Amino acid sequence: MNWYEDDDFWSDFAETMFSERRRAEVEALVDGAPLLRFPAGSRVLDLCCGPGLYLVPLARGGGEVTGVDLSPAMLKRAGAACEAAGVDVRLVRGDMLTHVEPETYDVVLNLFTSFGYFDDPLDNERVLRNAHDSLVPGGRLLIDVMGKEVLAGWIGRPQVVDLDGGAYVLQRDTVLDSWTRLRTDWTLVRDGEAREASITSFLYSAAELTALFEATGFTDVRCYGDFDGGPYDNHSKRLIVTGTRPELASRVNEKTS
Repeated sequence: MNWYEDDDFWSDFAETMFSERRRAEVEALVDGAPLLRFPAGSRVLDLCCGPGLYLVPLARGGGEVTGVDLSPAMLKRAGAACEAAGVDVRLVRGDMLTHVEPETYDVVLNLFTSFGYFDDPLDNERVLRNAHDSLVPGGRLLIDVMGKEVLAGWIGRPQVVDLDGGAYVLQRDTVLDSWTRLRTDWTLVRDGEAREASITSFLYSAAELTALFEATGFTDVRCYGDFDGGPYDNHSKRLIVTGTRPELASRVNEKTS
């Protein structure tokens, strides 16, 4: 079983990854971030939606929102969060490697470093192709990851996250395969017992992810260092890449030129 298929992992470490503080930060982010501001009625897919941190504020903003995730535990949490907030969100259990809804969405979002999970780089490319095909012509994909350049600035220092009840999580990152992949080792200590898990993912620089977007058919590919639309530079804490599925007329022109 691959690490991302382990529902116990998502449940055990949910408090670390998706804390209430993180939920509040996301709500404020969606309310004010230009890159997450879409016209009312936009059909938005949150691919790998997790427990729904982005779903609620996106739906409150007037979007027709769908959340897709592989984890039943995360979808259950997402459903509870949407119900508590009184928002109508469509939830689907699906694998980003195979999930395609042809020409259905105006926007596809893949947030919080939920890209690059697969050991075969062609599978990660396939995820982008699926997103491309799920967008209407003129629709946009936005991916938010920890860029290779950002990671290089702080990797090597273990991090400790304190949890309720005296529990804590120790997180250690290790670069693999000549800076192409990352392994993160987690140790959860609670009530005198330790639970360990490791996750691996591909690492992408801005140039590498831009090239991947373009190879899968996206145009107008742009990189940002934050959701406010600022530049991706040495001050950035995230790598955000956006691209557009070409309009039909543009695609016809490309074929006839």
